Amino acid sequence: MTETNSKIQTELLEEPYEPTIIVFACNWCSYAGADLAGVSRLKYPTNIRIVRVMCSGRVDPAFIMKAFLKGADGVLVAGCHPGDCHYLEGNLSTEVRVKNTQEAFDILGWETDRLRLEWISASEGKRFAQIITEFTEQIKELGPIKKR
Repeated sequence: MTETNSKIQTELLEEPYEPTIIVFACNWCSYAGADLAGVSRLKYPTNIRIVRVMCSGRVDPAFIMKAFLKGADGVLVAGCHPGDCHYLEGNLSTEVRVKNTQEAFDILGWETDRLRLEWISASEGKRFAQIITEFTEQIKELGPIKKR
């Protein structure tokens, strides 16, 4: 076997990069939106892992950092739309926390696009599927996270 044939064969055997994405989803809205996407049989990438939290305001920046340190390539925090939070202003504190965490990423030299915040209601199953699809494609373009 020639070197060229060996290289081509190796490239064909390699599986395409599939990122690992962690989704922190609010129990009342975003998780219900994910459930609606599922029962509606909407197609979206299966490489996500959903962590249900009672409120997006419960997502501490340490949870986000730990997800990346444990191998996540991207993290999506999904909560109720502003004004619809079951805990009044939990989602507004989430917005501040995510922005601060992205600023920390920037200081550390990490790609801030690996962390995303979205508002998804219980009736937005289609939107959930679209966001997951878009975010997965975005992370695929960034490639695997570089370990230091």
